Amino acid sequence: MSASLTHIALHVRDLQACIGFYQRYAAMSVVHDRRSSGKRVVWMAEPGMAHRFIIVLIPGGPGRDQAPNDYSHLGFALESRDAVDMLADRARRDGILAWEPVDEPYPVGYYCGVRDPDGNFVEFSYGQPLGPGAEGEGAEGEGA
Repeated sequence: MSASLTHIALHVRDLQACIGFYQRYAAMSVVHDRRSSGKRVVWMAEPGMAHRFIIVLIPGGPGRDQAPNDYSHLGFALESRDAVDMLADRARRDGILAWEPVDEPYPVGYYCGVRDPDGNFVEFSYGQPLGPGAEGEGAEGEGA
């Protein structure tokens, strides 16, 4: 048996705020928008990736008050260290920066953390063995 991770579903308290966050911070767009049981359900994807991986946003969730020492998160790769710094600056101005940019040895790389409107941590990184920056040392097949 072979399985592929295709999506993650988040039950969110403020659907529109979460859509805006993932558009603004992760350059995702709505690729599917429907009603299910009287509620709007939205699928979001990175450009050109709707056939590989999506985030499903479902309204009516309780929200998540994630503790500062709970490092559960969604991870997005960026194209450079400068992009991580620019995103962290934006998040700082918006009052949602959870972790200042930090540089750790491979395979962790350079990253910052942002809190989405539902309270989830979202990591933005460069230099991990996945996504942009993966061409570096040991990128072939090692996990992050």
